[in-house]
Amino acid sequence: MNTSIPQDALIGLAVALGVGMLIGIERERRKGQGEERAAAGLRTFTIAALCGALAQLLPVPGLVPIGAVFIGLASMLAYWKSSEDDPGLTTELALFTTYLIGVQSAIGPALGAACGAGLALLLAMRRRLHRFATQLLSEQELHDGLLLAALALIVLPLIPSGPLPWLGGIDPRPLAAMVVLILAIQAGGHMAVRWLGARAGMLGSGFVSGFISSTATVASFGGRAKAQPEQAGVLAGGAALSGVATWIQALVLSAALSPAAALALLPAALAAAVGTAVAGLLPLLSRRARGGSGDAEPPASSHSALRPREALAVAALLAVVALVVSHAQDRFGEAGLLISVALAALADAHSPIASMASLHAAGNLTPERFVRGALIAVSVNTLTRCTVAAIAGGPRYALRVGGALLLGLGLGWAVALLF
Repeated sequence: MNTSIPQDALIGLAVALGVGMLIGIERERRKGQGEERAAAGLRTFTIAALCGALAQLLPVPGLVPIGAVFIGLASMLAYWKSSEDDPGLTTELALFTTYLIGVQSAIGPALGAACGAGLALLLAMRRRLHRFATQLLSEQELHDGLLLAALALIVLPLIPSGPLPWLGGIDPRPLAAMVVLILAIQAGGHMAVRWLGARAGMLGSGFVSGFISSTATVASFGGRAKAQPEQAGVLAGGAALSGVATWIQALVLSAALSPAAALALLPAALAAAVGTAVAGLLPLLSRRARGGSGDAEPPASSHSALRPREALAVAALLAVVALVVSHAQDRFGEAGLLISVALAALADAHSPIASMASLHAAGNLTPERFVRGALIAVSVNTLTRCTVAAIAGGPRYALRVGGALLLGLGLGWAVALLF
């Protein structure tokens, strides 16, 4: 008679034991002592996880649901006994979930371990999560988060997938995902600026605003630099950081549409982003701007951080540009492609880059042409931003901002030509 235990079963039991102890240790610290202590602690959670694993491994039909019913009844009884002192359901639900994680550990130890670690982390972060939900997060920011989650989890999966010829070969689902991505960038930028505080607010706002529109950021900061010349250095640094965001967003959008295209663009974009950041921040690190520390009050959180019109406008512009670029390439070849990209980049560099990434994903554009076209798009848009900087902020502001943008662009071209 063979009594050896399969290795997979031993691994499952070991994972269930470790997960139960991990979650149980966290609950034991909050269990309390004496007659008012909670019903479940280290031993209870460890046993519950092992019960789940054994119920899955033993060849007894229906043992898993029987165990689930037993753990559920025990949790209900524990809640009934402690409801007067602690009306929460966290421990009881965690106990039932630990049983299910034990079952999963017997089926797939890796997933069981991940679920157990996640549950333990969630339980341990109780105070921080409570503070985040009740103090740090405003009512409007909560509304924005729920709206963003609904778009990502409900609306986006309903968008049909597959390339559409009238969109220049673009798959509408990545196009819709780009709208959600832009909204997420807006929300993340809003939160980052608010949490950075007053001292770093100007540089932080310049960087995160660049994800929305670097040209608009350069113009806005230029107007403030002309009105507040004592803060021109910090404002120029923030405007330069918006150029860093341009390169990062180009990579993110390319990766969303064609990961291979983003990989081809990565060396040049990384070099350009680092060069722009160093050129923009080096004057601030070497000497402080006279008469000002660059303080800026974080924006009020009572207004929505999401601007759906801007995101939809970018998506619509991308679709139009994709159509123009596709037809130009079909009719005039590479010359038509580059000319159409340059014209589109006068207003925005990301739309032609995303359009070319879509063409690359559809197999209609080589990686070399994509990288060349992306660099041309950013080059043309950099000229636009330098012109805007001169008009909005004057010669000195334009020299600082334009110097940082052009240095980063030159490094990007150099890396692209070398590799």
